[in-house]
Amino acid sequence: MIKNFVEELRWRGMIHDMTPGTEEQMQKEITSGYIGFDPTADSLHIGNLVPVMLLVHLQRSGHKPVVLVGGATGRVGDPSGRTEERKLLSVEEINHNLECQKKQLMKFLQFEEGENKAVVVNNYDWFRDYNFLDFIRDAGKHITVSYMLAKDSVKNRLESGMSFTEFSYQLVQGYDFYWLYKNMGCKLQLGGSDQWGNITTGKELIRRMYFDLENTEAEAFALTCPLITKADGTKFGKSQGGNVWLDPKRTSPYTFYQYWLNVADEDAEKLIRYFTLFTREEIGDLIEKHRKEPHLRILQKELARDVTVRVHSQDDYEAAVEASQILFGKGTTETLRKFSEDTLLAVFEGVPRSFIKREEITEGSGILDFLTEKTGIFETRGDARRMLKDNAVLINKSKVSEVFVVTAADLLSEKYILVQKGKKNYYLVSAD
Repeated sequence: MIKNFVEELRWRGMIHDMTPGTEEQMQKEITSGYIGFDPTADSLHIGNLVPVMLLVHLQRSGHKPVVLVGGATGRVGDPSGRTEERKLLSVEEINHNLECQKKQLMKFLQFEEGENKAVVVNNYDWFRDYNFLDFIRDAGKHITVSYMLAKDSVKNRLESGMSFTEFSYQLVQGYDFYWLYKNMGCKLQLGGSDQWGNITTGKELIRRMYFDLENTEAEAFALTCPLITKADGTKFGKSQGGNVWLDPKRTSPYTFYQYWLNVADEDAEKLIRYFTLFTREEIGDLIEKHRKEPHLRILQKELARDVTVRVHSQDDYEAAVEASQILFGKGTTETLRKFSEDTLLAVFEGVPRSFIKREEITEGSGILDFLTEKTGIFETRGDARRMLKDNAVLINKSKVSEVFVVTAADLLSEKYILVQKGKKNYYLVSAD
């Protein structure tokens, strides 16, 4: 059963541009639609989740998603939205990145069964044996230079300099659309609004090439979603450390969870429509509750929970919640011991660090020596003694007294000891 894909995107605010007839086509029959992903890194980031969610809604509406990984276009580099040319990657780097991204995409889409099961294609498969002269003869003659120069992705780069390699990108991507249309019956290309020029070049190439080769009229469709910016004008998907990645090795589940948990209220109302699968009614109820009690951050908590579970897992979400509570006085030594090293470092990013030799812990260290001479957390033994007497010093979230001895058994992740002075002052000691 086909559901109204365009209406689903419309109420979510996920439509920026759409060619005439797109909604009618999507209501008429099961339609294949594709989005291309360039292998510039070995992980997708949360900015890539916008086009991923377009494919998710496409499939949930009964249509067939086609994931195109850019084994060929990754060798060229897309100029859209950029002020300088991309660094070209080696074949080995591209292939590695492709495999990593494919594994991530398979978490969101159903590839196993059904008439509308998702498929993955690699445009290197049809460009690998296509020589340059044949390509510019077959495809290049159908698109004029003036047409290509009129695209924003080209105009915005001409003054700063643009290589022929990048200039040709829209023609290469356009040919992808033609190939998928001709060989797989793919009638729709989706993407971010910055891709409109590339997508419409493909639509035009289909119209001209298909009639030229098949003597048959062909109609293809395009739909783009807005590029997300945050309420403060900064780029969505960026944190202080750079991109927020889907790979837990690049961005820990805790840091990932925290990103969503800390979005502004005005952003949360938009992002919960974009990135969750909650219904219109469910989102309306959440927004209403949030506006009545904004201090409870209901929207942010639901957004962070839903996205973290789908990108990572329920266990990772629960661990992230536990880790979040540590800084607010909750949590125990047992909780800390469950954290991975990445989570531990993410939670206590920015707290003062001390470094000691590992043998000083292995041999055992009296708490006064540990807090003063060895780590400098306290300036004097008298200061340390007074706080110990007041039960205001914690090692790994457990209160300790003056007779306590720090040993290797206290190491977290076999390397760290967490010291707490009072309620809010944390120190992380590394034993190397």
